[in-house]
Amino acid sequence: MAVTTTLSFFHFPYPTLSSHSQFSLSSPSSLFKPYTVASRHNLRISTTAAVLALSAFPNANSPTFLATASRNTQPMLPPFNVLITGSTKGIGYALAKEFLKAGDNVLICSRSDERVETAVHSLRVEFGEQYVWGTKCDVRNADDVKNLVSFAQEKLKYIDIWINNAGSNAYSYKPLVEASDEDLIEVVTTNTLGLMICCREAIKMMVDQPRGGHIFNIDGAGSDGRPTPRFAAYGATKRSVVHLTKSLQAELQMQDVKNVLVHNLSPGMVTTDLLMSGVNTKQAKFFINVLAEPAEVVAEYLVPNIRSIPANGSTKPTYIRFLTGLKAYSQIFSRFAFGARRNRYILED
Repeated sequence: MAVTTTLSFFHFPYPTLSSHSQFSLSSPSSLFKPYTVASRHNLRISTTAAVLALSAFPNANSPTFLATASRNTQPMLPPFNVLITGSTKGIGYALAKEFLKAGDNVLICSRSDERVETAVHSLRVEFGEQYVWGTKCDVRNADDVKNLVSFAQEKLKYIDIWINNAGSNAYSYKPLVEASDEDLIEVVTTNTLGLMICCREAIKMMVDQPRGGHIFNIDGAGSDGRPTPRFAAYGATKRSVVHLTKSLQAELQMQDVKNVLVHNLSPGMVTTDLLMSGVNTKQAKFFINVLAEPAEVVAEYLVPNIRSIPANGSTKPTYIRFLTGLKAYSQIFSRFAFGARRNRYILED
């Protein structure tokens, strides 16, 4: 469901905290100097360091599961148990198929009972009944997500890889001033609130698992800070995906949680219904023909990279990108130089 038009490569480093030894209250004067234009930058840094350092100490109100996390961990070996939200069509469904091809167990979900039933039937016919499960889940509803966790624990006992793919643009491409209240609520509650709820429940589940777990948040157009005219709300929510992921990484580090990692996943431009519903401008047709790929092609690249993280025992968050800046610029150059990919999916003017 993600739509990414990133044309530059960004690396988001794993957040780190200043050592406690670097933060001292023994010299208050060093922190409380006259506030001047010249000292504004240093004061901001000192204040931030104080907040981070103090928040890193154990909090009596913190949940027990965080205080005792990552103890008695076990190695994570394949086959993996994989949960994918928004996975009855598009890139989510393609990812499910690739994990199944690799021998993993997969749980899919969607807001629609009918779509879940259809997708589960198709996958079971191809891969076997014992490897595929599915249930209805609206990620905007906290009870639904909690029930999803319970369903996963009942059927699979634990989840190694949780992919937050559910997303929406309300199939609407228009200026923000023309967007309806219903469309805005649909986009924000699905892409932002839904993601937060899923991350919260996934962490709660995984932190108590002996194998721990990996959470992958799928980004989209706007995640790199570039403007997204005609789908501004969608772009704003996808920008927040990157921030949320980095914040969760920092929170888990401060709580000394070592068995749960949160990553970003960037599928690039995928020829899903969501993307193709906005193909009504010359610019959109150009970039889709030049940069977009079918969901199956993207999934074939992403899944081996996703699986390699737990398989290799990685302990650092990762940002996996299908469409890198170098790849995008190369394809754009080929188009201008040789006419490559012209009219690949859509007839251009």
